[in-house]
Amino acid sequence: MERKIRKAAVLGSGVMGAGIAGHLANVGIPTYLLDIVPRELTEEESRKGLTLADPAVRNRIAQAGKERLMKEKPAPLYDKANIDLITVGNLEDHLHLLGDVDWIIEVVVENLDVKRKVLEQVEAHRKPGTIVSSNTSGVSINEMCEGRSDEFRAHFLGTHFFNPPRYLKLLEIIPGRDTDPAIVDFMMRFGEFVLGKGTVLCKDTPNFIANRIGTFGLQVSLQEMVRLGLGVDEVDALTGPVIGRPKSATFRTLDVVGLDTYVHVANNVKNKSRDEAEKAVFEVPAFVLKMVENGRLGQKSGQGFFKQVKSAEGKEILVLDYNTLEYRPRVKAKFPSLEAAKTAKTLPEKLKALVYGKDNGSQFLWSVFKRVLLYAAEKAYEIADDIVAVDKAMKWGFGWELGPFETWDAIGVEKSVARMKEEGEKIPALVEELLASGKTSFYQRNEGRVSAFAIGGTYKEVEEKKETINLAALKEQGKLIKKNAGAALIDLGDGVACLEFTSPHNALGVDVLQMASYAAEEVKRNFAGLVIGNQGKNFCVGMNLAMALMEAQDENWFELEMMVKNFHKVGEAFRAMGRPVVAAPHGMTLGGGVEVCFLADRVQASAETYMGLVEVGVGLLPGGGGTMEMLFRAMENVPEGGTVPVDPFPFVARAFETIAMAKVSTSGKEAISLGYLRPTDRISINQDHLLYDAKQLVLQMDREGFTPRRPRKIRVIGETGYATLRQNIYAMRIGGLISEHDELIASKIAYVMSGGSVPAGTEVSEQYILELERKAFLELIKTPKTQQRMQHMLAKGKPLRN
Repeated sequence: MERKIRKAAVLGSGVMGAGIAGHLANVGIPTYLLDIVPRELTEEESRKGLTLADPAVRNRIAQAGKERLMKEKPAPLYDKANIDLITVGNLEDHLHLLGDVDWIIEVVVENLDVKRKVLEQVEAHRKPGTIVSSNTSGVSINEMCEGRSDEFRAHFLGTHFFNPPRYLKLLEIIPGRDTDPAIVDFMMRFGEFVLGKGTVLCKDTPNFIANRIGTFGLQVSLQEMVRLGLGVDEVDALTGPVIGRPKSATFRTLDVVGLDTYVHVANNVKNKSRDEAEKAVFEVPAFVLKMVENGRLGQKSGQGFFKQVKSAEGKEILVLDYNTLEYRPRVKAKFPSLEAAKTAKTLPEKLKALVYGKDNGSQFLWSVFKRVLLYAAEKAYEIADDIVAVDKAMKWGFGWELGPFETWDAIGVEKSVARMKEEGEKIPALVEELLASGKTSFYQRNEGRVSAFAIGGTYKEVEEKKETINLAALKEQGKLIKKNAGAALIDLGDGVACLEFTSPHNALGVDVLQMASYAAEEVKRNFAGLVIGNQGKNFCVGMNLAMALMEAQDENWFELEMMVKNFHKVGEAFRAMGRPVVAAPHGMTLGGGVEVCFLADRVQASAETYMGLVEVGVGLLPGGGGTMEMLFRAMENVPEGGTVPVDPFPFVARAFETIAMAKVSTSGKEAISLGYLRPTDRISINQDHLLYDAKQLVLQMDREGFTPRRPRKIRVIGETGYATLRQNIYAMRIGGLISEHDELIASKIAYVMSGGSVPAGTEVSEQYILELERKAFLELIKTPKTQQRMQHMLAKGKPLRN
């Protein structure tokens, strides 16, 4: 019988425990969240007359963890309704519930004795065959399950999530000596296909893979900073996006993680290592220990390496001087190598400019990279089965764009090793073997297929599951049909093509619309259907705002009108081709990006899709059919067939509010409740599978006999509905909640969504509403205040309220 996880239990309701329970609820798994019983009443409980015997008191700690999920940002839940899948309890009254679940996850304090005691209790209550795992970040899996039965150990392993569990992709799977290989295989697949994670198989070594390499890198960064006399702010300028790392760089990351947690992780390696040199690296600097002692733990305590204070300008972020432990204003890092890197086009070029420069910033990065790369090569086969696992763990767990071995390839293995040898470094056997074999890179690419170097001097092809479609690899394999400066059409195989946006930020411009028109013709002739998707950071951030502003400032109204009409023509061409179109959005899907999805017959969205018609932020209304589509969807939701007709106004008002307030979904699932997606649209939990899932949906629609959507008609709320909306808008302006220009924009949206100057109940067509929408869009873009908003957004990256 195929194993399934239908119900789970999480033991421990702290930040990680509650987050894991929340993510299990995200994927539809009912979960028990249990924690310890409090030993004393709170003041509030005493005032209410509660006792230590009351369930509300006994479950208080787990209940607090559950309630936190509703308040935290970024939101741990795809949809707040998912909270109902979590049932709280405690570790004294509710252990019997463990007999009712298929997976038990221990997430208690990082203490071996405590974990052993909890697992002893778990074994007394679980049913045979239940998987038990620990979310430990570094405690030995084998030591943890000592004393447990053979059957328990066969079903026990480590499952190390990264914080926050919903958002960080990495899930480290750590088998013990006695773990059944079938359980390991199941959890690797379950993590990928059900939880949407990137699963990496690790060995049971201190801190496993990501924390082992990542903590080493952080320690080295601290040490090199002190050695070279750099500031915290300078190091963060050098170790963020410019080297392919997150914006939080080094010290902002430490503040988010928490310095107490960081010290614990570093000490874990130091205490378990038998290598004196390694122990020395993991020795936490005295100033960090002093910060922890003084309660400067980072974000959770309000101050760490950074501290936000009130200033004359509003708020200011100060940075720590680690010599005095006082805070000072931040200064801009000034290194010639950093400026050179910022102008380089590719990440390898940026890295070379930085590590081979001559200034202090270059010396810092060279020293950090050198030590981290040597350490990764030395430890690779101790902590993992291959270099691919190490690279994936660092990319998925720490947000590195390139893993250690990919980084080595980027800066040049031969050149860097020659310099390391000049500096007296010992080169690990893995690297010596690579160079001795006459090869100069850890990875090789051939027609889109990637092979990785392995011990023994051979390259092994990196296995890619069929569910992972790689557009760049398909292009290398000759699957590109056509491309221009902003988009490409690619053959996905099996009669399905993919329209890929390639413009900066995947913004919509003339090139994208031209390629979309070409795609409609090509798919009609030669394909069964079309996927609109890409593998950029975001699906589409909307129209090319700079281009639209330039046309507006030059008063090229005809060009702007044609741009809007051409967008509408693409929708007409898609419908005319008689083939299914599936949009596959992910990440930021804003403005015109949402309207692209509206052109499709179905949507296969990533769970991490943030959809919103945000045009009001730049003084406009959705002009590519977005206003029309939201109106028609609102009217579709009005119940029919009752004895008393249902008033459509509340449905239209809700859609109006979504546009006027520029609401953006926090997930693909929430996009359904906002009306950007339909209940019949689908969600891919694992974004790596998104294009495959979209392709399968196209093929399914084709098999089932696809028929294009016909033009629709609706009865509008008309002049009376508009008057009511207008009254509400006016009240908001009089109350000081919105500006006069906000009032104008909202009134234009209301006019379109009411159906214009017609009586309530008038039947109108899509084309009629599109004409109203286009006219309103052009009227707004002609106003100076809208152009000011557009200019401000381009310059500052945030809306102007004028």
